[in-house]
Amino acid sequence: MIFRFLLVLLIFVAEVLPAEMPELRITARDSAGHGLLCMAGDKRVLVVEGTPAQMGAAHGRLMADMVPHVTGEIMALVGAAYTVQKGIWFYDKIDEIYRRSSVHTPQRFINECHAMADAAGISRRDVICGNFFPELFHCSGVAVCRTASADGSVVHARVLDYMRDINLQNYTLVQVFMPQEGYAWMSLGYAGFLGSVTAINEHGLAVGEMGGRSDDSWDGMPMTFLIREIAEKTRNVAEAVALIKRVPRTCEYYYVISDASRNMVGIKASPDEVLVLQPGQQHELLPPVPVDTVMFSAGGRAKKLSKRLHAHHGNIDAQKMIEIIKRPVAMKSNLHNAVFLPESLDMWFADAGRKTPACDEPYTMVNLRSIIDFYRADLRSGVTQQD
Repeated sequence: MIFRFLLVLLIFVAEVLPAEMPELRITARDSAGHGLLCMAGDKRVLVVEGTPAQMGAAHGRLMADMVPHVTGEIMALVGAAYTVQKGIWFYDKIDEIYRRSSVHTPQRFINECHAMADAAGISRRDVICGNFFPELFHCSGVAVCRTASADGSVVHARVLDYMRDINLQNYTLVQVFMPQEGYAWMSLGYAGFLGSVTAINEHGLAVGEMGGRSDDSWDGMPMTFLIREIAEKTRNVAEAVALIKRVPRTCEYYYVISDASRNMVGIKASPDEVLVLQPGQQHELLPPVPVDTVMFSAGGRAKKLSKRLHAHHGNIDAQKMIEIIKRPVAMKSNLHNAVFLPESLDMWFADAGRKTPACDEPYTMVNLRSIIDFYRADLRSGVTQQD
């Protein structure tokens, strides 16, 4: 009896969400003074700052041991699978996407890709391939606030179901970008990836996406760079929605966007349409959406998500949200999950294991403001030491 009690207690303790960020430990400093590579527990955290070229070069230098594996080996696996499935040579398709979408992509992102490639000692084409290939692959997203959350604040979750079997999780990276022009922001990403699918910025603007139909509509800004544009250039939901409406868009994507002022929306965006769904707004493609909730998912996953959100309505915090997005809301291919609290700039995240989906792995907490302060303190310390 005592043994069973202790076992239950240990299981309970293991599932309690960490309330604090692990202490940051510096493992490398950029030789040009534009970044740090740190560890938060067993998770890598990369901070880069400056112009696009400076940030790209810092990324390339600090991650030189990993970027070639992602842009070479991982892309080769993706390319082989795509070629077999579609009967189309993968790299020809990437070249087409780049040719058509690069004219709509801010030049600073291209410059950053090139700088990273040069610093990491790999071809620019490989880096372009690694940063434009997400356009080929089309997860769940949900945000709650006011009457739906435990304290009225926004709790925003992003579930990335994305080819877990190619082992991209071996190259996970919390990235903090501090651009010379634009807002500082944090991405849950991977070595060599300069766009984002999961982001929050210093103003508490959080965004995640879910892929829809892919119909060769490449004449727009790539989705991952559109999310980066939102993170660097907008402070709130209204500004993010205006930006999405303003720029040329590719394919069909769904976005959940929230901010620190307790605003949130769901967006269905295609090259020809931007549909904005307000909290609690019903749509024929979705199961019942609870009050003060926005959500996107598909099929049985969406029905399970709706059921769980209704069951826990009014009591949802970060811990509860992590329970809500477990299987089968998350798929077997679940690569990473993130839960944002926009008002505090906290992010809890989990990456897939070797054979397990992210939703079954432990979560780590990081705070964007704390990482920025840590970087600036180290920068001041370095200046003082040189003086």
